[in-house]
Amino acid sequence: MRFRNLIEALGAAPPDRPFITSWIDEDEQVTLTFADFRTHAQLQAGILRDQGVTAGDRVVIIMPQGIPAMTTFVGAMMLGAAPTFLAYPNFKIEPSKYRSGLTGVTANLKAKAVVIDEAFPDEILGHVSLDEGTRLLRAGTGRIADDKDLVRPDIQADSLAFIQHSAGTTGLQKGVALTHAAVLRQLDHLSQALKIDTATDRIYSWLPLYHDMGLIACFMLPLVFHLPIIMQSPLDWVMHPETMLQIISEYKCTLAWLPNFAFQFAPRRTPQRSRTQYDLSSVRALINCSEPVRSKSMSEFQNAFGAAGLKKTALQSSYAMAENVFAVTQSDLSQPSGPPRLWADGPQFRGARQIVAVAEGASGAIAFTSSGRLLPCHEVRIASDSGAVLGDGRVGEILVKSDCLFEGYYNRPDLTAQAIIDGWYHTGDLGFCLEGELYVAGRKKDLLIIGGENIYPQDIEEIVASHSTVRDGRVIAMGLYNADLGTEDIVVVAELEHEEQLAQAAKIEGEIRSLVVAGMGVAIRTIFLKPPKWIVKSTAGKPARSATREKLLQEHPELGTES
Repeated sequence: MRFRNLIEALGAAPPDRPFITSWIDEDEQVTLTFADFRTHAQLQAGILRDQGVTAGDRVVIIMPQGIPAMTTFVGAMMLGAAPTFLAYPNFKIEPSKYRSGLTGVTANLKAKAVVIDEAFPDEILGHVSLDEGTRLLRAGTGRIADDKDLVRPDIQADSLAFIQHSAGTTGLQKGVALTHAAVLRQLDHLSQALKIDTATDRIYSWLPLYHDMGLIACFMLPLVFHLPIIMQSPLDWVMHPETMLQIISEYKCTLAWLPNFAFQFAPRRTPQRSRTQYDLSSVRALINCSEPVRSKSMSEFQNAFGAAGLKKTALQSSYAMAENVFAVTQSDLSQPSGPPRLWADGPQFRGARQIVAVAEGASGAIAFTSSGRLLPCHEVRIASDSGAVLGDGRVGEILVKSDCLFEGYYNRPDLTAQAIIDGWYHTGDLGFCLEGELYVAGRKKDLLIIGGENIYPQDIEEIVASHSTVRDGRVIAMGLYNADLGTEDIVVVAELEHEEQLAQAAKIEGEIRSLVVAGMGVAIRTIFLKPPKWIVKSTAGKPARSATREKLLQEHPELGTES
């Protein structure tokens, strides 16, 4: 590693080099050089120090995405404290779920300081767990300390750098504690796989900083390798997804990470007539990450923006998680055809958990796109339910071991003992390996067992979402136990684009049933078509399965007992 800690890496950056550009709109952008950023972070460190924050303390940051939140985060690290970003409340997050998560996380962290902004809603403050020694700070308040008075601790490589929270419906309770050394090792491995060029690479991002893809790939990576990053808020992107194309074109960005749903969302929200006015030729890697990679999503994005100069080789993939700092795999950027794809026999995959290759377009075939090859110093095992190690082409749980794997969930030894066994992290994800490539199928806990056959809800959701009336990424398939049959039934909840379309529910349901039967040979018991914004979302803006399931059962108790 080139540096002993992240603050040392920041200090080595060329002072006049642009670091963060905060893109607000076409007429307003704010750019900080590395020298500017260091100055702002030092001022925040002084404010935190005056409030009693010292080395080893935890600092919770609940602020809107932007430069003030980022400088507060680094300011805390300058003191040797361990900061963590939590999601800022917004209309996209279900209120009760947000409040419950906020209470649990802040109670577990026992932070010395909780930093919020002036606009933080007063009615939510009661859900922030404050110990007797915890200071609640409004950003921008407090005495601005002279940097000459700021005494920095000797931050060791094995010191706790920060805590990031694993995504998911219950993941907000899981604080992933990461050392400076683990983060730096991950970034070194990732930079090798991505062939980072410090002279030419520029990163684009709308990703939330409270999840690993935004925090590591789009904040820590450019901080350590001294790359420019152009950012916009996640809400701004969701409301105006076409701005992503505008920013990439204007700033000639070369790297970006996106969750799978964005590869469909952006094309469907960008008018055909305006697609060619952008220039995406600068992009060398647009990386599909954080969800199982879907071949159709990648193809849709390429078909939409190929005419704007997007190279086929630019569409890449990765498998990542907060517990490993970030990436476990990365697709090979030198391959002209992009990540490998394969088509597997559907019944063999669902019944025998075996990958049997078939021709593209074969009846019942399922398409898989690789999430890439292992980063240096990483290992993966595929394990059966009994713990046996499976060979190539067999589907099981993905186990990970690496030199940047986390040591445990913060203040949760019970969860750590369940997750790390004999040095292997049990991810809860299902997948398989083939010819050195890792393919991710979905979450183990989401697997549906219908009549003895394994059904992956993502496969059903992809088919349902292809219907023109269904909102992008707003489908959840679940299994509900049928006591008469002794097995689970498939139940689907789908949001429609417009509430008025509910008048055509019977027709739409019939068409969706036909699509699923034709595509997978299975029948749906019940389809619930809902108006926009009905499905409960996680802090990442993705459908929250368990919370949506609970909401559905509350509204429809006739569905019976859960399995």
